[in-house]
Order: sequence, then C-alpha cells, then structure tokens
Amino acid sequence: MGAGSRSSNTLVVQQASQALDQLKYEVAQELGIQIPADGYYGYMATRDTGAIGGHITRRLVEIAEQQLAGKSGFSR
Repeated sequence: MGAGSRSSNTLVVQQASQALDQLKYEVAQELGIQIPADGYYGYMATRDTGAIGGHITRRLVEIAEQQLAGKSGFSR
C-alpha cells in the first residue's frame, strides 16, 4: 500500500473497502459518535474509536453467522 494509505490492512476483496466505510459511518451514527470530516482520528477518544471498531466486528460476525446458517442449513 502507498504512503498515503489510511490502513496497513489488505482487503481480500477490494470492493469491500466501500462497504466497510459505509458500515463505519452507520455504526458511528448509531452510537452518536461524529467521524472527523478530514479523516484524522488523532483527536478522537480511544474509547470512541474502539466502540466503533467493536460494533463493526460484532456486526460482521453476525453477517457471517447468518450466511453460514443459510448456506449450511443450520439455524440458531
């Protein structure tokens, strides 16, 4: 990734970047946290950024569980 990249994580599916950004904004809005317009998170509280990341992870796990349940016939 280039020097101007925001993250060192490499996405397996490159199109997922846009979906993850959208999910980040949705979660932040649900939590009442304002995402900096300039993209610089340095002034945000660690608690807020951690809450956003934690909720994103929870949501992604739920999505994966639903997909696995649908594909394999398992139900919750």
